Amino acid sequence: MGEHTPTEGEREAERVPTGVDSKVPNVARIYDYMLGGKDNFAADREAAEQIIKAFPESRDGVRHNREFLGNVVRHLAGEAGIRQFIDIGAGLPTQSNVHEVAHSIAPDARVVYVDNDPVVCVHGRALLANSPTVAIVEGDLLRPEEIWEQAVAGGLIDPGKPVAVLLMAMLHFIPDPYDQVAKLREMMAPGSYLAISHMTAGESRSDDTGKLTEVYEHSNAALFPRTVSEIKRFFGDFEFLDTDAFISSHLQREFAMLGWGGLARKP
Repeated sequence: MGEHTPTEGEREAERVPTGVDSKVPNVARIYDYMLGGKDNFAADREAAEQIIKAFPESRDGVRHNREFLGNVVRHLAGEAGIRQFIDIGAGLPTQSNVHEVAHSIAPDARVVYVDNDPVVCVHGRALLANSPTVAIVEGDLLRPEEIWEQAVAGGLIDPGKPVAVLLMAMLHFIPDPYDQVAKLREMMAPGSYLAISHMTAGESRSDDTGKLTEVYEHSNAALFPRTVSEIKRFFGDFEFLDTDAFISSHLQREFAMLGWGGLARKP
């Protein structure tokens, strides 16, 4: 008898980690696929393609979001002199991770990644096992005090010194996180920075946004787009930096219907 050639489904089943439901689209794996990564399954790819169909520019938008993150981290580690970062909702390790960008500027920078997906955390710890200045903890933005306690307890974050808190492309998966973000701002030392990128809600693309929301309803997280003014509320009384320093005004205009990002400093 000839050898059986495994189907794609069989090959995929062999590499599904214990406890992972590969049949339900996962926002971290969808993002990974959008970035050209390999840590995703058929359900994630199908959901991503539906998103791309509704928003053809979304794949480029994800890449520009990554570019925005990198530019923010380079500025903070360089010109701003920040040496400690907390990346909440970090997702799967991918290209140009926060610690890689920060260490290219400041090798002594310390980074704590936070995610509420235990499988993401297990994967991340395995990849970061030989990085003493980097840690990944399981935590949920809905419990900001616990995130803060874990970050400090690990010894990488000094709560008395300025810290950069990164909330990149994750707040739009939470229905009403204003109080939790306010708590984070409260715990950050003066001179700290808050960076946010977020999907926007606009009337001109309301039908497409509706299709996008429907796709995410079948994933592990629902979607809650917001207007730019609603996104800016997350920064409280922090002082905004010029966004043009981190992403060109041309790209801001091109992707205005898809997302908005900002960086602000605590007085």
